[in-house]
Amino acid sequence: MLVRLHGSRVEEERLSSLKELRMHFDSFSFGSIHIDGTVYEHDVVIDRGEIRKRKKKPSKKFQEQVGHTPLSIEEEIPWKCCQLIVGSGAYGRLPVMREVQREAERHRIKLLVLPTTEAIKALNREPKDTNAILHVTC
Repeated sequence: MLVRLHGSRVEEERLSSLKELRMHFDSFSFGSIHIDGTVYEHDVVIDRGEIRKRKKKPSKKFQEQVGHTPLSIEEEIPWKCCQLIVGSGAYGRLPVMREVQREAERHRIKLLVLPTTEAIKALNREPKDTNAILHVTC
C-alpha cells in the first residue's frame, strides 16, 4: 500500500493492478502456470491484476464446430483494458472465435493472440493497461 500526503489529509492508494504492479510469472509448462508463487493447473484470466479461473463452459457449445473448446464472447472476457493478450496454449491451439476479435475492435482494444510462452513475454514487456487469458494446455 502506498500512502501519499496531500496537504493535511492522507490518501491511500492500492497498487493492485497490472497498471502499477508487475506480476511475476515464475514458470509455464504444459498443464500449469506459476504466477507470484502460486501454481495454477487450469486456464487463468488476469483482470486488472486479479487472477481467476477461466470459466469456459459457455464456450463448450462451439467445441464441435472448431474441434476444441474455443474462446468465445459467451465467456467473461476482461474488456476493461487497452490491450488483451490471449495465451493460446503450449502449442498455440486455442481457437479464438471471430466474434472475440470483432468485440475487441468495437471496444478499441488491441488483441494479441500468441502461444502462452510468447504471451507471457508480451505481458512482461507491456503490463500497463493489459489484461490476459492464458490457456495452459494445448
